[in-house]
Amino acid sequence: MTTAWGEPVLARFPEDPRDRLRAWDASDEYLLRHLADRQVPLSGAVVVVGDRWGALVTALAAHRPTQITDSWLGQEATRANLSRNGVEPGAVRLLTTQDPPPARIDVLLVRVPKSLALLEDQLLRLAPAVHEDTVVVGTGMVKEIHTSTLDLFERILGPTRTSLAEKKARLILCTPDPALARPANPWPYRYTLPDGIGPVSGATVVNHAGVFCADRLDIGTRFFLKHLPAGEDGGRVVDLGCGNGVVGTAMALADPRAEVLFVDESFQAVASAQATYRENDVPGHAEFRVGDGLSGVPAGSVDLVLNNPPFHSHQATTDATAWRMFTGARRTLRRGGELWVIGNRHLGYHVKLRRLFGNSEVVASDPKFVVLKAVKR
Repeated sequence: MTTAWGEPVLARFPEDPRDRLRAWDASDEYLLRHLADRQVPLSGAVVVVGDRWGALVTALAAHRPTQITDSWLGQEATRANLSRNGVEPGAVRLLTTQDPPPARIDVLLVRVPKSLALLEDQLLRLAPAVHEDTVVVGTGMVKEIHTSTLDLFERILGPTRTSLAEKKARLILCTPDPALARPANPWPYRYTLPDGIGPVSGATVVNHAGVFCADRLDIGTRFFLKHLPAGEDGGRVVDLGCGNGVVGTAMALADPRAEVLFVDESFQAVASAQATYRENDVPGHAEFRVGDGLSGVPAGSVDLVLNNPPFHSHQATTDATAWRMFTGARRTLRRGGELWVIGNRHLGYHVKLRRLFGNSEVVASDPKFVVLKAVKR
């Protein structure tokens, strides 16, 4: 990536030589070009929110910025990119969306997330640290920035306008107003599950901002909950890509002897899963882990993996995440262990499961979704 601060070499994480997706896009370039052309002073506390693969903080590393991200993969990509470009350890401070935010912010750079709720939560958490001289610049592709996006900046930080579009990217330029009366932060959000969905019927779900379907139970998960395995034999169960943890919580309620591992690459998701589990006084043992799928889980140590894999990486449609999840499940399952997957019918997950496991069985289906089971022979 060519910038006024040099040409850092960047990659996504985990690196895949077959992956042609770049670790930056036109919105990152536009923001950096704006900072250089306008000679924005980058002294004081520079905070970068939502930097997807570390492109922004790697380019600005000389100014010792702080990165705030919800993505474990994004944070690992940042570490790798900083090292790849010879940035000294400690030059960039890495925080998660669950960490206490900086006490003062002089330059706030925001890569607009896909989730409007996550943007709202982060702006409300950061607003007390912003002062009238803080430079606030947001960036995103045109299709990512909507009237509702601008309204959030205006309502939480101050008067907001947008730039002209360049290469289908746009900037958000905000003038902070410390006297602005800000709304209360509505996150995390709680709701009660409906009846007729198995062991979690009537349970309370806790969602931090940015978690998939944070204000309601999505129809795919509802269908999955109705067709989960009986789970009466104990064993080690993994809720892989756990989101708010409702699937793993259902298994723990169905079988108090089970040991349930909740895994997600989102810090917000794992915090939600932990809160949901505790909110319902679930018996048994649970572990909560932020990471890249089942990496770090010993081979042959798991009896059951439950998975609703994502098929988007930000704006890109890809099956790379699902493939890594399936291969990780096969590695960690014991012989006779089972992977249960739900997905949209058109995604064709049965083909991948047959390639990996040599078998795939339809447990349940409707016009939109299918629940598949694969057994490690």
